[in-house]
Amino acid sequence: MCVNIGVISTIVNIEIRRYATAMARTRTTDLDPDIRLLSALADPARLAIVRQLASDVETCACDFTTCCDVSQPTVSHHLRVLREAGIVTSERRGQWIFYRLSADTAERLGAIARSLVPGGLVTVGDLLAGRRPSPPPDASARADT
Repeated sequence: MCVNIGVISTIVNIEIRRYATAMARTRTTDLDPDIRLLSALADPARLAIVRQLASDVETCACDFTTCCDVSQPTVSHHLRVLREAGIVTSERRGQWIFYRLSADTAERLGAIARSLVPGGLVTVGDLLAGRRPSPPPDASARADT
Protein backbone atom coordinates (compact mmCIF):
# COMPACT_ATOMS: atom_id res chain seq x y z
CA MET A 1 0.00 0.00 0.00
CA CYS A 2 1.35 3.40 -0.97
CA VAL A 3 0.28 6.56 0.86
CA ASN A 4 1.04 10.08 -0.25
CA ILE A 5 2.28 11.89 2.91
CA GLY A 6 1.69 15.35 1.39
CA VAL A 7 -2.03 14.67 1.01
CA ILE A 8 -2.40 13.31 4.56
CA SER A 9 -0.70 16.28 6.23
CA THR A 10 -2.93 18.68 4.30
CA ILE A 11 -6.04 16.83 5.39
CA VAL A 12 -4.96 16.62 9.03
CA ASN A 13 -4.02 20.29 9.31
CA ILE A 14 -6.94 21.71 7.36
CA GLU A 15 -8.81 23.09 10.39
CA ILE A 16 -5.92 23.93 12.70
CA ARG A 17 -6.88 27.62 12.89
CA ARG A 18 -10.37 26.75 14.10
CA TYR A 19 -9.09 25.75 17.55
CA ALA A 20 -6.55 28.51 18.12
CA THR A 21 -8.95 31.07 19.65
CA ALA A 22 -11.19 28.58 21.44
CA MET A 23 -8.25 27.01 23.24
CA ALA A 24 -6.40 30.21 24.13
CA ARG A 25 -4.77 29.99 27.52
CA THR A 26 -6.20 32.23 30.24
CA ARG A 27 -3.57 34.41 31.84
CA THR A 28 -3.49 34.47 35.63
CA THR A 29 -3.38 38.28 35.54
CA ASP A 30 -7.02 38.21 34.38
CA LEU A 31 -8.24 35.95 37.17
CA ASP A 32 -9.60 36.37 40.66
CA PRO A 33 -7.03 37.82 43.14
CA ASP A 34 -7.29 34.68 45.28
CA ILE A 35 -6.40 32.50 42.30
CA ARG A 36 -3.46 34.77 41.47
CA LEU A 37 -2.28 34.54 45.09
CA LEU A 38 -2.51 30.76 45.28
CA SER A 39 -1.06 30.13 41.83
CA ALA A 40 1.89 32.40 42.63
CA LEU A 41 2.57 30.43 45.81
CA ALA A 42 2.19 27.06 44.06
CA ASP A 43 5.68 27.24 42.53
CA PRO A 44 8.43 25.77 44.79
CA ALA A 45 10.92 28.56 44.02
CA ARG A 46 8.37 31.30 44.74
CA LEU A 47 7.34 29.58 47.96
CA ALA A 48 11.01 29.46 48.99
CA ILE A 49 11.29 33.20 48.29
CA VAL A 50 8.19 33.91 50.39
CA ARG A 51 9.54 31.77 53.24
CA GLN A 52 12.84 33.68 53.07
CA LEU A 53 10.96 36.97 53.23
CA ALA A 54 8.87 35.72 56.16
CA SER A 55 12.04 35.06 58.15
CA ASP A 56 13.60 38.49 57.39
CA VAL A 57 12.23 42.01 57.43
CA GLU A 58 13.46 42.59 53.87
CA THR A 59 15.84 40.93 51.46
CA CYS A 60 17.87 42.17 48.52
CA ALA A 61 16.94 40.53 45.21
CA CYS A 62 20.51 39.32 44.80
CA ASP A 63 20.22 37.19 47.97
CA PHE A 64 17.42 34.95 46.69
CA THR A 65 19.64 32.86 44.41
CA THR A 66 20.92 30.86 47.39
CA CYS A 67 17.52 30.16 48.99
CA CYS A 68 15.89 28.69 45.89
CA ASP A 69 18.93 27.51 43.90
CA VAL A 70 18.05 29.28 40.63
CA SER A 71 19.79 31.88 38.47
CA GLN A 72 19.30 35.63 38.93
CA PRO A 73 17.10 36.05 35.81
CA THR A 74 14.84 33.27 37.09
CA VAL A 75 14.66 34.92 40.51
CA SER A 76 13.67 38.20 38.81
CA HIS A 77 10.88 36.41 36.97
CA HIS A 78 9.56 34.83 40.18
CA LEU A 79 9.73 38.15 42.02
CA ARG A 80 7.73 39.79 39.23
CA VAL A 81 5.02 37.10 39.53
CA LEU A 82 4.91 37.59 43.32
CA ARG A 83 4.75 41.37 42.91
CA GLU A 84 1.89 41.13 40.37
CA ALA A 85 -0.02 38.84 42.75
CA GLY A 86 0.34 41.42 45.53
CA ILE A 87 2.42 39.12 47.74
CA VAL A 88 5.58 41.24 47.87
CA THR A 89 6.47 44.91 47.63
CA SER A 90 9.76 46.30 46.42
CA GLU A 91 11.89 49.37 47.04
CA ARG A 92 14.79 50.44 44.83
CA ARG A 93 17.88 51.76 46.61
CA GLY A 94 20.46 52.75 44.04
CA GLN A 95 21.16 49.68 41.95
CA TRP A 96 19.68 47.27 44.50
CA ILE A 97 16.03 46.29 44.92
CA PHE A 98 14.85 45.19 48.35
CA TYR A 99 11.73 43.05 48.77
CA ARG A 100 9.40 42.48 51.69
CA LEU A 101 6.12 40.65 52.18
CA SER A 102 3.04 42.80 51.68
CA ALA A 103 1.34 43.63 54.95
CA ASP A 104 -1.91 41.95 53.94
CA THR A 105 -0.48 38.67 52.58
CA ALA A 106 -1.10 36.68 55.78
CA GLU A 107 -4.61 38.12 56.11
CA ARG A 108 -5.43 37.24 52.50
CA LEU A 109 -4.26 33.65 53.03
CA GLY A 110 -6.21 33.46 56.29
CA ALA A 111 -9.37 34.71 54.59
CA ILE A 112 -9.04 32.02 51.93
CA ALA A 113 -8.51 29.36 54.60
CA ARG A 114 -11.51 30.59 56.63
CA SER A 115 -13.72 30.47 53.55
CA LEU A 116 -12.84 26.79 53.02
CA VAL A 117 -13.73 25.59 56.52
CA PRO A 118 -17.45 25.18 57.32
CA GLY A 119 -18.21 27.20 60.42
CA GLY A 120 -14.88 29.04 60.26
CA LEU A 121 -11.52 28.38 61.81
CA VAL A 122 -11.15 27.97 65.56
CA THR A 123 -8.46 30.02 67.24
CA VAL A 124 -6.11 28.35 69.72
CA GLY A 125 -7.55 30.43 72.57
CA ASP A 126 -11.10 29.37 71.73
CA LEU A 127 -10.00 25.77 71.39
CA LEU A 128 -8.37 25.78 74.83
CA ALA A 129 -11.38 27.54 76.38
CA GLY A 130 -13.79 25.10 74.70
CA ARG A 131 -15.63 27.90 72.87
CA ARG A 132 -16.99 27.87 69.36
CA PRO A 133 -15.68 30.51 66.96
CA SER A 134 -17.71 33.67 66.64
CA PRO A 135 -19.14 34.19 63.16
CA PRO A 136 -17.54 36.86 60.97
CA PRO A 137 -19.35 40.24 61.01
CA ASP A 138 -20.76 39.84 57.48
CA ALA A 139 -22.08 36.33 58.27
CA SER A 140 -24.26 37.59 61.12
CA ALA A 141 -25.72 40.28 58.88
CA ARG A 142 -26.68 37.62 56.32
CA ALA A 143 -28.29 35.47 59.01
CA ASP A 144 -30.65 38.31 59.95
CA THR A 145 -31.97 38.69 56.41
